[in-house]
Amino acid sequence: MWRSIPARLALLLPVLTSLAIACGASSTPDAPPAQAAAQAPARPVAQGPERLGYEIVKSYPHDPGAFTQGLTVVEGQLYEGTGLYGQSSLRRVDLQTGAALQRIELPSQYFGEGIAVVGDKIVQLTYQTEVGFVYDRKTFTKLREFKYRGEGWGLTYDGQHLIMSDKTETLRFWNPDTFEEVRRLRVHDGNQSIAAINEMEYVDGAIYGNVWQEERIARIDPKTGAVTAWIDMSNLLTATEKSRVDVLNGIAHDPKTGNFLITGKLWPWVFEVKFVKK
Repeated sequence: MWRSIPARLALLLPVLTSLAIACGASSTPDAPPAQAAAQAPARPVAQGPERLGYEIVKSYPHDPGAFTQGLTVVEGQLYEGTGLYGQSSLRRVDLQTGAALQRIELPSQYFGEGIAVVGDKIVQLTYQTEVGFVYDRKTFTKLREFKYRGEGWGLTYDGQHLIMSDKTETLRFWNPDTFEEVRRLRVHDGNQSIAAINEMEYVDGAIYGNVWQEERIARIDPKTGAVTAWIDMSNLLTATEKSRVDVLNGIAHDPKTGNFLITGKLWPWVFEVKFVKK
């Protein structure tokens, strides 16, 4: 019996050695776990969209009968597209007075929607009839019609493509000559899709689009679809004015001043504003 003990100890010796080494390593003072964790580089905190507000520079009168669906400034001229069946129009507007300097009515079966200027032409969408119109910019003569699928909402031009919104979270990019679809873009804030982007304006590499029935504008990256800023446009109108009108829906950028013109459906005012950090 005594002769078997050394043999058993010999078998246990590797195990005891390993335990001793493990215990020694855990008690080494050179790299305590807490210190090692503290030395690990911190992960960058994900940044959400920028939060912006506005400052009013000036207010201008706006036709309170204009159900604004599209607004844009090109070479100092303010163009406006309006909606409602039997009341839809395309206008060139005097900003100082709100009066229409030039105007063409759409046939009563069409509900006018977003507009965009492409060179010497103006393109206008319609709501649910899946028909768009192209006009001569100077004379407002209708040059042609084109077809598309789905609802027409907002429209803007980035210098290469027409960009259309259609009620969903998707923006469509079109060839401005053929109106063929080039690509689609999902608008999102993080993992959340942002639908109902309506009237739009392309400015300095970004798409500005108001969200239907909300008092905020999204600044959208046209490459990724990510919302890079939310612009709070609340309280532009007084409570009394707000009770008599429809929603915010009109964004135009004036390159001469760098400011934006903001209005809405049946609003009595066009507001010239600067976007500022909150």
